[in-house]
Amino acid sequence: MDFFKKFLGNKSQRDIKEIMPFVDRTLEVYEEIKGLSNDELRGKTVEFKQRIADHLSGKEKELEELKAQLNSDEIEIDEKEKLYAQLDKLEKESYELTQEVLNEILPEAFAVMKDTARRFVENDFVEVTATQLDRDFAAVKANVEIENDKARYKTSWLAGGNMIRWDMIHYDVQLIGGVVLHQGKIAEMATGEGKTLVATLPVYLNALPGKGVHIVTVNDYLAKRDSEWMGVLYEFHGLKVDCIDRHEPNSDARRNAYNADITFGTNNEFGFDYLRDNMTSNPEEMVQRVHNYTIVDEVDSVLIDDARTPLIISGPTPKGENQAFEELKLNVVKIYNAQRNLVTKLLAEAKSLSEDENNNDRMKKAGEQLLRSFRGLPKNKALIKFLSEPGMKALLLKTENFFMQEQSKNMHIIDDELYFVIDEKNNTIELTDKGIDLLTESYDDPTFYILPAWSCKPDPAGHPEQPVYL
Repeated sequence: MDFFKKFLGNKSQRDIKEIMPFVDRTLEVYEEIKGLSNDELRGKTVEFKQRIADHLSGKEKELEELKAQLNSDEIEIDEKEKLYAQLDKLEKESYELTQEVLNEILPEAFAVMKDTARRFVENDFVEVTATQLDRDFAAVKANVEIENDKARYKTSWLAGGNMIRWDMIHYDVQLIGGVVLHQGKIAEMATGEGKTLVATLPVYLNALPGKGVHIVTVNDYLAKRDSEWMGVLYEFHGLKVDCIDRHEPNSDARRNAYNADITFGTNNEFGFDYLRDNMTSNPEEMVQRVHNYTIVDEVDSVLIDDARTPLIISGPTPKGENQAFEELKLNVVKIYNAQRNLVTKLLAEAKSLSEDENNNDRMKKAGEQLLRSFRGLPKNKALIKFLSEPGMKALLLKTENFFMQEQSKNMHIIDDELYFVIDEKNNTIELTDKGIDLLTESYDDPTFYILPAWSCKPDPAGHPEQPVYL
């Protein structure tokens, strides 16, 4: 194994070897781009967008024609299914073509961002010919000034409540990280190695097709700070940047934030917007557009730690205040009282039987009654007090271990006498047959608690399919 590693290298070395041609080409182009004027540097973004559009023109035209067909009311359902399958195929081909052209552009795009960072470091402001977008930025942003036909981008601005001076230029290791992120992989970097700066490279590149880039952070402060901190570099190249955490859910402002070229936000806000979009019956109320490309900051925290807490969102109840709580409460109280009386009786028997410690049969029976009491109402105060007496907890555990043998196949001997069983370890409550009988005896219908199986079969008279019992 060591012999092969010496010649082939380890996994990390092989990965770096594949990436280095991109990095070397970026550094070559960077030397050429350094000689461009500020306007020519910004013009590269327009050039990139045109190259992407030209590369995708044929496929995009096919997609537009197919979508127009699908919007027609004259097409039969079977035909629409075929068209949707064709649409999925075309969209996949369009995505592959996009990746193809982005990989061609990558060295130049990375070089453009690297040189933009250099110019912001070396100057107090970067002056360019003003566009309408520059004028729009100047109206709301203090770091952009308009003087006659020129726009000045200051290299100091407010980010996260603090005045910052841009002082970062991409190192080779950050170019490597940018390629890794563009390829959809995880780039692990230590604190202080410039993870935020690394992201500017693939974010700029993947924003060029105009289909949107999401940057997911772990809290709203980072989302707002990074949108202000890194956003200036993107805006300098005519890209729109926004942060969803600045806007109310389901608002036009949040929808506009998603329509920006680059959208920052927290994982929870992205997740809840996705859930809300999937709950609405009106497409116009949706805020997100088709997902294109995402970078997740602190990926271990977002996809592992935070993923342990599910996103739960509720919708309106169909009956409003008319709930079945009061009606069902009577049944719950009835079965609980029956179980409590039973457990009191079982516990009394267990106490009586356990007094004869030298009689193995009586102690065995005491353990069974004690286990029934525990599985019936484990929080019963009298039970908890009795278990604190010497030897009782050990008796319970010994009996429980015996009945849990062979996947608890004999546990029904304990449970059948109860109305319901509480399993604290698995956080479950299960009604027994005895409990179901107690509930159904109050109703004329003996199948009150039986859940029917449903099937859809044609009505003999030829009516549409109707649900019937199996």
